[in-house]
Amino acid sequence: MSNTQNPQGNYDPAGSTQMFRAFVDEAPQAQRQASAPAGPRIGLIVGVVVAVAIVAAVAWLALK
Repeated sequence: MSNTQNPQGNYDPAGSTQMFRAFVDEAPQAQRQASAPAGPRIGLIVGVVVAVAIVAAVAWLALK
């Protein structure tokens, strides 16, 4: 059975490889949390409400 941690047989006394792998495993979680700001979502909702109001106003004026 081969060693999957260090295939070249090099010993990493500082454990930097393990720390790097832990950092890489945690990075997507932090990125996921930071990529969901409320600003664009609120802007989308306001845009939809404004579009519905404009369509309703045009329909009201057309049927008047």
